[in-house]
Amino acid sequence: MSVTSAWALLVALSAGSTLAAVSGLTGPVLALTVLALAWGKAQLILNRYLGLAQAPAIARGFALALAIFMAVLATLAAAAG
Repeated sequence: MSVTSAWALLVALSAGSTLAAVSGLTGPVLALTVLALAWGKAQLILNRYLGLAQAPAIARGFALALAIFMAVLATLAAAAG
């Protein structure tokens, strides 16, 4: 994936977050939707822009840490609703 296509995907994911925010979704549904889109953006930034795709072992470690963090946030968002 080129930097240009990665940028276009980041813009699309950001647009998805904006659309979710103005769609009328509320509570845990909105939080989980935005978290899922943020997770995708974080993975894209780590792998394409920071070059972790070049170091698969480190990329897996970051992906695991990010997954745990997002799972904690998703649990908190679901519990809040």
